Amino acid sequence: MITTDKPTVAGLPSGPVDPSPTPDESVTGRPRVLLVTGLSGAGHTTALKILEDIGYEAVDNLPLSLLNGVTRGGNNFARPIAIGVDSRTRDFTADALADQLNRLQADPGLDVRLIFLTCSDEILRRRFTETRRRHPLALDRPVDDGIRKERLLLAPLRERADLVIDTTDLAINDLRRLLRGHFALDQKPTASIAVVSFSYRHGLPREADLVFDVRFLRNPHYVPSMRDLTGKDAAVGRFVETDPAFQPFFESITGLLLPLMPCFEREGKSYLTIAVGCTGGRHRSVFTAERLAEWLRGQGLEVSVRHRDMARVAVEEA
Repeated sequence: MITTDKPTVAGLPSGPVDPSPTPDESVTGRPRVLLVTGLSGAGHTTALKILEDIGYEAVDNLPLSLLNGVTRGGNNFARPIAIGVDSRTRDFTADALADQLNRLQADPGLDVRLIFLTCSDEILRRRFTETRRRHPLALDRPVDDGIRKERLLLAPLRERADLVIDTTDLAINDLRRLLRGHFALDQKPTASIAVVSFSYRHGLPREADLVFDVRFLRNPHYVPSMRDLTGKDAAVGRFVETDPAFQPFFESITGLLLPLMPCFEREGKSYLTIAVGCTGGRHRSVFTAERLAEWLRGQGLEVSVRHRDMARVAVEEA
């Protein structure tokens, strides 16, 4: 489930700066406060840089004792605020942050969200090793001890979070797209959709909201002339599309999605990730993801497409 051919999230530079929107551009009409927390090494700094790029005032490692002063008088915010608070922070505990969250969310003049970033132990271990950083909860002990301790410490906050982001398999552009989808200050009323193709051999995309399995379709891998092609090639597309099972399946998923989209929007879910998987993530899932994205755009939706495993070396599929 862990991929190693993507850049990691922590420490990477974010993209070009967007023009700073004004406070009344928040979707709710109230000044927005984003609290960003989670596991050390999961990408807090990068997430805050991205949020700053899209118009938030970003403050990292703010002591909890100062949080009240920073967020008081929300109507006077020059910009919406994103605040990083985690185990590095002076006077930090999960209970203390939960108390502050309760106070902020009780203020009818603020739109407050909690973002929790997490990651697999293997990738966290690698990030600390590559950067030669010590874990803040295990300064004189192995990194694994700090990771275990922090997971336990932050478990109640993960349960409270409005959005949990697992950065294990996310490249920097994926994280940027996800944060923009959820928290852009100039959001349109329609939802943004990400369609991801993937290989079941390498695990489900952790960010997926809906998953569709196309392993029942005929496999182009076993046609020698198509083995080295992908689902973006016309020959593979024709092969998959002429499978008698494809059209009924495709009509069933579009028939499912059509009435669901207004429901997601009504519930405030402004960003949705739809994953389509096959065994190798190279042929059937890629073609189906492209077709699905095309159909969604035809419904007037904003859609991005990512083929997570398409570039992997082709191997025999089961």
